[in-house]
Amino acid sequence: MTIAVDLSPRIASLDPEAFAVPIGREEAWRFSPIERVLPFMDVIVDAGYVTTDAATYVSVVPMAELESSWLPTDRVAAVARAAVSHAVIVDIPADAELSEPVVVRLRGTAPVSYMHIEIRAGRFSRATVVLEHDASVDVAGAVVVHQADGSNLTVLSVLDGPPTHAFLAQWPTSLGRDATFLGCQVTLGGKTVRILPSVTYRAPGGKADLLGVFLADQDQYFEHRIFVNHEEPHCSSNVTYKGALSGQKAHTVWVGDVLVRRTAIGIDTYELNRNLLLNDGPRADSVPNLELETGDVVSAGHASATGRFDDEQLFYLQARGIPEQIARQLVVHGFFADVLGRVGSDMWRDDLIGRIDARLGLTEVAHA
Repeated sequence: MTIAVDLSPRIASLDPEAFAVPIGREEAWRFSPIERVLPFMDVIVDAGYVTTDAATYVSVVPMAELESSWLPTDRVAAVARAAVSHAVIVDIPADAELSEPVVVRLRGTAPVSYMHIEIRAGRFSRATVVLEHDASVDVAGAVVVHQADGSNLTVLSVLDGPPTHAFLAQWPTSLGRDATFLGCQVTLGGKTVRILPSVTYRAPGGKADLLGVFLADQDQYFEHRIFVNHEEPHCSSNVTYKGALSGQKAHTVWVGDVLVRRTAIGIDTYELNRNLLLNDGPRADSVPNLELETGDVVSAGHASATGRFDDEQLFYLQARGIPEQIARQLVVHGFFADVLGRVGSDMWRDDLIGRIDARLGLTEVAHA
């Protein structure tokens, strides 16, 4: 077990001035390329907003009409929350059981667009929501998830597109009694990406699975910084993020913070990060943090590892007559399979594997 930092003090405010402009030495910003994110520390004139087409369960409303209790926890998110003019709302009614995913294709209205998305799952509802983000513009904002008691929600968030723009987002999720949440973040596009998923529990019995897949190339910078706040008893959390890196200047950061409060007896938590270096040059930072204020837990742990492409595994496949390109593809497929296989949709699993193949320049093979 590692206790690396004090996870307790966290500022949350709608006022951007409650947060100092970072200089890069702060714990929360020490990996980030500050020069790339500084433009988002203050309101950008003529910025647009992220929108989508209205559909069943999906609407776009002015921010003035939105009632939300979420508070940003850094300056970028607070600025975006103050400046965004419209919100995308996904509202799943109580007791609804949706057999097909709700697919929300998001787009920015200007080269720089602020984003606010709220997903609400009613009592005892069951649904899957797919967010396809626009990576062709700079985006800053939040995806806010609120689950009522007994709800079961899967959210697949996909960022794919050119490696040229910034995407800075918080992803807070709050769970009611016995609510189940599975959130999967797939990060392929963007030049500077900083995503902050977080989970809080409002009552006992909540279960959260946070999954992530990312593939960085060229000079892409991807940072995923997770915070799980266990305050309620008999809840569980499981975090699994896997990333592959290629390119001399690719850099990824994964920080997993889990705080177990004194009141959170009987919880079960685990976090895992694995990084695969496909060639020489890229850098992967991985920092798991676990803070326990009580020893009365079912289990609590973490693991992290970064390694090169397994040449022995590649040799084994080639020795059995499999061409090198297909052998490499099979290794990458196996690396990501346990994460993407948990999103609950074979169609989306295969779609995402296909996108990864295309970025790696690999030939198509049949998917299991």
